[in-house]
Amino acid sequence: MFKKTILCIGAGYVGGPTMAVIAKHCPEYKVVVVDINPKRIAQWQSENLPIYEPGLEEVVFTSRGRNLFFSTDVDAHIASSDIIFVSVNTPTKTFGQGAGRAADLQYWEKTARQILKNSSNGKIVVEKSTLPVRTAAAMERILNSNEKGIHFDVLSNPEFLAEGNAIQDLENPDRILIGARHTDSAQKALQQIVDIYAHWIPMEKIVTSNVWSSELSKLVANAFLAQRVSSINTISALCEKTNADIEEVSRAIGMDSRIGSKFLTAGVGFGGSCFKKDILNLAYIAECYGLTEVSKYWEQVVAINSYQQQRFVRIVVSSMFNTVADKKIALFGFAFKADTGDTRESPAIDIAKALMEERAILSIYDPKASDGISSDLQQFRGRFTVEEDPYKTARGAHAIIIATDWKQFKDYQYEKIFEEMEKPAFIFDGRNILDHKKLYEIGFNVHRIGRPPLSHLG
Repeated sequence: MFKKTILCIGAGYVGGPTMAVIAKHCPEYKVVVVDINPKRIAQWQSENLPIYEPGLEEVVFTSRGRNLFFSTDVDAHIASSDIIFVSVNTPTKTFGQGAGRAADLQYWEKTARQILKNSSNGKIVVEKSTLPVRTAAAMERILNSNEKGIHFDVLSNPEFLAEGNAIQDLENPDRILIGARHTDSAQKALQQIVDIYAHWIPMEKIVTSNVWSSELSKLVANAFLAQRVSSINTISALCEKTNADIEEVSRAIGMDSRIGSKFLTAGVGFGGSCFKKDILNLAYIAECYGLTEVSKYWEQVVAINSYQQQRFVRIVVSSMFNTVADKKIALFGFAFKADTGDTRESPAIDIAKALMEERAILSIYDPKASDGISSDLQQFRGRFTVEEDPYKTARGAHAIIIATDWKQFKDYQYEKIFEEMEKPAFIFDGRNILDHKKLYEIGFNVHRIGRPPLSHLG
């Protein structure tokens, strides 16, 4: 018999890994992950999981069938659960008030009503999705406005996972944040969630707060990280104009203990499902409270990110004699970062689209994200191919673009690649991960972010 049943609604990048790690460390709990997508659940039940994360397979396979289960029967598992983590999608609204900025909460509200409909006893409901501040109050009103006489406690437990590093972040997090209201019932519920994490996380890393602070902290954390990326990218543009070296600048300022070295690597900009969405949501919330200047400040972080990608494309076109029409360009990387197959908001998408609008012909290779490329670029079918081999990707190309910081890109035989490319051959390293001096010696014209180009063209 299990002590309690933990249910997670939503089997995506957050729900699946989080529940797998909880199941690993809490064998006395039954952990069930449900989703309305039968294909996704079938993949979680198979040997080919629906997402790629280093270390994820080992964690899932250790607990699956023992105390970790996956199902599409959402209603039945709501009824039998004691604690429910809600990890459904909260995309940016594409319609109505707040379109393009506010969070779309329709899936979240439908889930709240589904929980209420299928519950005959009180439960702890934990917000795992990234939600606007004070959303927990709305969920409480929905759940506790019932005629069944049952009570729900709604807590906030935001995730701070970095894709590609999610299992390590779950096993050894900087902190676990749990927010609850200051009522006796909510505090007892909070202690139950603390007890789960305390199975493997030191108590000094488990931070409790009021529920509003917890909700807001998630948005602010992502906004601050994205702000650092945009900040260093503005300086990369200045470095290119002044012949300063962005890597030397980053190293110098990163040694200041007040600043720190993380998220100071210049590149083609941030991507992923969270940063842009959360910043725009934060800006919208600020505007709703009449804080116009605050809203504009955070919107500029997103604007700079778009600027960096547009600037990169302009460099590619101008360097290749002001035209890329009918030229083959090899795009190495399509995931928004290394060690994930996730292409959501990837800088590669906008870069690829902009180049194809200039009539370039793209050949694209990514070690893990090839399945999503065609759908991301569907309006440009016929102007790109997706390859399974990097050497074939670059064969006959005029240029290579490094769009994702996969480590294996450093180890390719660029002498061989150079021999099979059109000349003059270009490399545009949008992640500053390659050995630029060696590439130049091979014969490439090398363009780096925030550093002077190495050109054979005079």
